[in-house]
Order: sequence, then C-alpha cells, then structure tokens
Amino acid sequence: MHWDRLFENLEGQLAAEWESERAALDAESERLRISRLELRTRLRSLCADSALATLDLPGHRIRTRLQSLGADWVSVTMTDGESSRAVRIIPLHAIMGLSIDHGLLLASLEESDTPAPSLRERMTLGFLLRDFARRRTPVRIIGVDGADLHGTVDRAGADHLDLALHDPGTARLAGAVQGFRLLPFAGVASVQTMGAQMP
Repeated sequence: MHWDRLFENLEGQLAAEWESERAALDAESERLRISRLELRTRLRSLCADSALATLDLPGHRIRTRLQSLGADWVSVTMTDGESSRAVRIIPLHAIMGLSIDHGLLLASLEESDTPAPSLRERMTLGFLLRDFARRRTPVRIIGVDGADLHGTVDRAGADHLDLALHDPGTARLAGAVQGFRLLPFAGVASVQTMGAQMP
C-alpha cells in the first residue's frame, strides 16, 4: 500500500513536470510566432473587421474606421464629423500608433485563414496617386509637418508627386491653379478624396 502511494506521487510529479515543460514550450513558440508578426498582417485583420481606431499621425489624431489595406497604405473613413464619403489614404510610414478596442487588438494576433493578398493589397501609394492623377481627382493632402494642401495630383513618380494647388471644390483649371508643389511620399501623412471611388 505504501509503495502504491509512492508511485502515484511520483507519477503525479512527473505528469506535472511534463505539463509545465509543455506549457513553457508552447509559450516560447507563441512568443516566436508573434516576433515574426508584421503590422500589415494585423492591419489586414483589423480592416477585415472594419475596426474603429484612433490613428496617431504626425501632429494630430483622427478617429476612423479601417477599410482597406494596400501595399504601403491603409484606407479609412472618418468617424468624427467629416463626410462619411470622405476616404483618407494613410501611408503606413505616417502611422505613429493606433488606439483600438482591446478585444480586436488581441484578435489581430491570431493566425487567420485569410486567402492570398488581394490585388488591392499589392497596390502601392504611387499606384493610387497615379490613378488620382489620371482621373483628375481633387485631393486634400496633410503633410507630416502639418501642411494642409488642396489640389489635384498632376503626376506621381516612384517616390514623389506633383500637386497643382487650388481651392477646395474647384476644378483644376489653369486660372484656378495657385502654384505647384513637389512632395516626397515620405512627407505625406494622409491623402483625402471627396467621394471618389477607390480603384
């Protein structure tokens, strides 16, 4: 009888040690998985949930609903009084932080069974800006320095754009243009279109 209790004790200790070791390995495996997780992966999950988020951009914060993810940008709609048709394109380099519901934040850590990236996820900021130039879409560009520019994108290169400056709500006509700005993409915090459809 004494031996039976001794063996039961040993078996219990061994099972507890194995369980503890397995839990430690699982925790280390999870830390390793998260260490490889990219911001884009988490944003893909948050966009799929149309998550409400407050984005910290250089010099200001905006309350938004995340919509779509591109190669180097995320599109959002505003939730703080601006027209719900207004779409803002936020370059990923301009995002200083996101305030988001804790449950959605944790859910974005989970491995998802999302299919391969869509065509939209391969579109770069330059691709979008070239499309805006082709369509002559009026835009509002907020710079990382806080500059608030209105105009039409004349052309977009690999890492910069030419903006014809004019008053909001006016067409890009020669008489309405007040000047031109060459802007590097790195200096752009957001690009807003008014009611334009995303490509």
